[in-house]
Amino acid sequence: RVIDGFMAQTGDPTGTGRGGSLLGDLEPEFNDVPHVRGTVSMARARAENSANSQFFIVFYPKFALDRKYTNFGRVIANMAAVDAIHRGEPPADPTRVVQASIAADNVPPPSVMPAADPVGEQIVAGATAN
Repeated sequence: RVIDGFMAQTGDPTGTGRGGSLLGDLEPEFNDVPHVRGTVSMARARAENSANSQFFIVFYPKFALDRKYTNFGRVIANMAAVDAIHRGEPPADPTRVVQASIAADNVPPPSVMPAADPVGEQIVAGATAN
């Protein structure tokens, strides 16, 4: 499902929004990293320990999700591609994730940044190496 102004959720192998991995659910790993634009977090049901295979990317800061959903990554380049994801529940023509990679590990958390202006994407959040 993709909710305009909120997030894009994926990771259900059945495509129904109710499926998950055959492996067990994950324990919550809540942290202090804020849900800023481009944050990737585990989706879950009401129970805190119900995250499985589904995850979501937030389009705009959603601080109400902080310390309630396991935040494990962020989009660090080409947020314009995320913004172009087709909206709907489910979208009529779903956008598919065809590649993802780990750019770095154990980097400092991102600073809170405003969403890009609607004219063009200008934000690429990242850490500098020493």
